[in-house]
Order: sequence, then structure tokens, then C-alpha cells
Amino acid sequence: MFSRFIQRPVLSIVISLIIVFLGVLAITGLPVTQFPSISPPKVNVVVDYPGANNELMIKSVIIPLERAINGVPGMKYMASDAGNDGEATVQVIFNLGTDPNVASLNVQNRVASVVNKLPPLVVREGVKISREESNMLMYINLYSEDPNTDQKFLFNFADINILSELKRVDGVGYADILGNREYAMRIWLKPDRMLAYKISADEVMEALSKQSLEASPGKTGESSGKRSQSFEYVLKYSGRFTTKEQYENVVVRSSSNGELLRLKDVADVEFGSSMYDIYSNLNGKPSAALVLKQSYGSNASQTIENVKKKMKEIQASSFPKGMKYEISYDVSKFLDASIEKVLHTLVEAFILVGLVVFLFLGDWRSTIIPAMAVPVSLIGTFMFMQYFNITLNLITLFAMVLAIGVVVDDAIVVIEAVHAKMEEQHLSPRKATKKAMKEISGAIIAITFLMAAVFIPVAFMSGPVGM
Repeated sequence: MFSRFIQRPVLSIVISLIIVFLGVLAITGLPVTQFPSISPPKVNVVVDYPGANNELMIKSVIIPLERAINGVPGMKYMASDAGNDGEATVQVIFNLGTDPNVASLNVQNRVASVVNKLPPLVVREGVKISREESNMLMYINLYSEDPNTDQKFLFNFADINILSELKRVDGVGYADILGNREYAMRIWLKPDRMLAYKISADEVMEALSKQSLEASPGKTGESSGKRSQSFEYVLKYSGRFTTKEQYENVVVRSSSNGELLRLKDVADVEFGSSMYDIYSNLNGKPSAALVLKQSYGSNASQTIENVKKKMKEIQASSFPKGMKYEISYDVSKFLDASIEKVLHTLVEAFILVGLVVFLFLGDWRSTIIPAMAVPVSLIGTFMFMQYFNITLNLITLFAMVLAIGVVVDDAIVVIEAVHAKMEEQHLSPRKATKKAMKEISGAIIAITFLMAAVFIPVAFMSGPVGM
């Protein structure tokens, strides 16, 4: 078989060029990440229960959700967490190889079957189900030079004008703002006033739900089909209250003689933030911290470039005077520097191999053979990396550095065997090559299978080791 390639060098060159061409095409489409994705798929179920403590969250929310989710296809285990801030999280971890999209859908179906058993406040706040993206991409801090700009404004500006744009960037799998400073009408109840008027928090909630609501009043004057109507009016309702004054004047209780107890009599009303649990500062100035994570199979460097480009567009079109942003963490800096060092190592190893071959054999034609074999083998590797959905990361690049030695060893063994035949038996290069290959081809194949027997079985191991 090998003699056919020796007799037809053009065929060998064409095959090598095809391998190089396919490898170059694969390089352009390979996803680039810092580290390989070996963590199991995770799906998070987040619920909010305003005013609830840890014990109440476990009894009324966590236990029903765990019972419904338990046994979902592909599930490995799950972990739950509930705090005294009214927020609970159920994290479902799946087996390696499970499709995260299918896993998220299965969890969503299980949660939907138990939503009617959850407290009404939890249902009103909504149950959020999302995949967890493990590849951190970058942090962006939004701040303002204007001292009058507070964190509340920065958060809501980022939420309205920036976050939705970044979520649409190709390669961004997760985008969110740390904390929750969304605009909200805060009602701070006064216990002493409530005790004096004998008012409970439930009565306040009931008054708010009855007076601040969305309604569809319909139409008046619509034709009935029996007689024509000259005018038709669409009735409009202002909807939920939107100002501080409207909430202050909510009637909590009324008496038969016309006395009214308003919300402002038992509470302080302010236009504030939904939560105050997380504060973000940059160099002593209030800021909104945006966190971005990479979607699986995307190119980290290209995604970051797209995000930076999008941020410049938003800054030019939407930013008010004095508002700026700063990229506090950018994985591409470390990633590019690390990949550059690995590529330098590849080039250095390639040059050293060529020097060693030339020094020991003293023949420039013999040096060309491993110099051509190494690039063909390495570039062709990218084709198989794409076929097996392997990302281009620090681990795979380091493995390619180690693989140079294996490729060069085989090439040097062949060259030395050919040189020995030419010197001892005074044969021509072609005849010496044929004779040498007949003697050592079995040994080279055996060495290749031996190396495969060492490394390939590891790929069939379960867990992160196999991945």
C-alpha cells in the first residue's frame, strides 16, 4: 500500500493538499473558548416570594417544585437554596451529553404542572427557568460623570437601552445586570400607625389590588344588528397607578360618615427601586454592572468584538451627557495572550525539530520531509476537531504541541531507515524508501496503535475526564 504512494508522488501531494485545505476551512469555523466545556448542563429555576422567610419558602415553594422536577429525564441530581430575602433557587444538574435545550424544556414542563399549587404571590411574580451558561465572557460597568446620576437610573437605563441589544449579539448566551434596581413604587408601612388604626398588611394589599389594576372597559354604542348606531366610543381606562400621589391617595378604609383612611396615613410612599440588596461602584462612583456569558459553540474572541462594537453604537446613539462605560473584565485578553503563547510554542517546536533533523542527518532534503509532514498533520487535525465538536482552547492547543513529537518521531524513523539503506546498500532514494518502508511500516503502525490504545480509551470514560 505504501509503495503506491511512493510510486505516485503527485497523488501523495494532492492528498496532502486536500487535508490542508479541509483543515484550513475547519479552523475558520471552530469555536474558540478559554477552556473546554466539560461541566454538566444545568437548569436554574428561580422564584420570588415577597415577604417570605426561609422556612416558608421551603414549605410552600421548594418542596412542591422538587417533587415535580425530581426524575426529569437525564437528571443527575438537584440542589436547592432559599433565603430570608424571599428568593429561592432550584438548580437541576443533568448528565454529561444531555442536550441543554431539551433539559430546559423538560424542567419547564414539570414546573408548569405544579404552578397552580404555588402561592398566588409566587405565581404573580413568575417562575423563571433558564439554562446556566458556565463560560464567563466579560463584565461591563456603566457609570456617569454627573454626580446627580444615581445607581437606580444607571440600572434602568442599562436594562432598557443596553441589555436587550446585547442579548441579540451572536454568541452571547446570557446577559444580565447584577442586582435588581428596576423602578418600583415602594410602600413602607408604619407599624405604629397600622396598630392605631387596626389595619393589617393584607388589607393594604387588598386595597391596592382593587384600586390599582388593569381593566378593559370595552365599547359603547356598538351596533347590535337590530338598529344602526350613529356613534361608537371605545372606552379607555388609565390602568395601574404610575405616580406617587396616586398611590398615596389609595383608600384603605372608609366609614359610613364619609371619613377616609388613605395609604399615606399609614405608610410612606416613594418612587424607588425594586430591591436594594446589591450595590455596584466603580472607582467610588455608582455603576450598573452587566455580566455576559458565552453560548456553547461560539467564538469567544469574535463575540467580544461584536459586543464592543455594539456598545460603541449604543454609546453614540443613546448615552446621555456624562455617561460612560468601562469593560472591567474581558476574557479575550487572557485568551488571546494564552493562545498566542501556545502558537509561539508550536512554531518554536517546529523550528527545533527541523534543526535537530538537519544537525543529525546533515541533509537539507531530509529536513524538508518532517518540515512538510508536521504542518499537514497539525492542520488536518482541525478537520477532525470540527467533526467531533471539539473547541479550540488552551487544552487542545497544548495537546497539539505534544502531538508534534509523535508526528516527528515517525518521520525521523523513516528518514533514518532510508539513509541507512542508501549508505549500506548503495540504493537510489526511491528503492531505499521502498525497502525501508517494507521493513518498518509494521513497526510504525504498531506504534500508532499503541499510542491510540493509551489515549483513546480515556475518551470513553464517564464524567469530565472523558469529555
